[in-house]
Amino acid sequence: MRTLISQLEQFPRTCLIEQATPIQRLVALEQILGLEVRGIRLFAKRDDFMALGGGGNKLRKLEFLLGAALHDGIEHVITVGGLQSNHARLTAAACASLGLPCELVLSRAVAKEGEEYEHSGNVLLDELFGARVHISPDGISALHSAERRAAQLEKAGHKVKVIPTGGSTALGCLGYVRAAQEIAEQEQALALQFTRVFTANGSSGTHAGLSAGFAALGRGASLVKSYAVLADASTAQRQTLDLSHHVQTLLGLPADIEAHDIEVDGNYLGKGYGLPTPEMLNALRLMARHQGLLLDPVYSGKAFAGLIADLQSDRYVRGDNLLFVMTGGTPGLFAYRDALQDA
Repeated sequence: MRTLISQLEQFPRTCLIEQATPIQRLVALEQILGLEVRGIRLFAKRDDFMALGGGGNKLRKLEFLLGAALHDGIEHVITVGGLQSNHARLTAAACASLGLPCELVLSRAVAKEGEEYEHSGNVLLDELFGARVHISPDGISALHSAERRAAQLEKAGHKVKVIPTGGSTALGCLGYVRAAQEIAEQEQALALQFTRVFTANGSSGTHAGLSAGFAALGRGASLVKSYAVLADASTAQRQTLDLSHHVQTLLGLPADIEAHDIEVDGNYLGKGYGLPTPEMLNALRLMARHQGLLLDPVYSGKAFAGLIADLQSDRYVRGDNLLFVMTGGTPGLFAYRDALQDA
């Protein structure tokens, strides 16, 4: 573990997360889902439980991305995402805390309209955090629009950093390599070891970082399973494998994670990214009504729906300790009021 810490310390990092996020046992859900009688324990890694900007997994990536930006003397940050992007909201919050001007180029990536979706949730918070928001025109990618805006700023003499969707570069993924180390330290404190770790898979960075981290710790990349919420399972699996190799190379390690080590389940995506499914709505209500915790409708809601289905199979057995990474995104709930009410 000391070797992994040393490898991470070579990269500039700015502190956006004040302490390790807690691991919470979901006792009520163990009872509701019949896990208690089967001797299976279910836990949540509360990466929604962070002080800055409403919390969420993107802060881990931004610690390294913005750490590098500050180290390089960047004066202006631009990032991209969908209209209700959690990454955009947290980039705006992180830049506000660091005194960096921030611009967001958002696209209509979800076939969804309405007053709440257009103006509530993350969109409301983006502007509250002081970000300048642009909507990318139809037919032009948000990243292309962001790069054009960056060129304008650079022409005016500014040093600009453009962060891609979700912050899911190899450098950003180091945030979840660090999270793997954090989980391993918490396992020691809890006197247990997790049999499997579960997360949502959007831009693939969380899964890739965790897999590379656990591989570096000798636990194996296959400890992690994700549920696709953006691309189909085969595309997400290829992206995750490729990104995990880039992370390993960045750390100076052999890129030895194999395709069979990366498991991505695409059965809970539904009709597309950001579009509600009955299973997601059921998962949201189950977690809220029996555990008092909030999942989001785009990422963790669909991932937890997949985990519920897995738990109802015979895949996990007595003595297993299972960890679900709650990646945040609670503000997005307010943009989905219509779907929640209709359900």
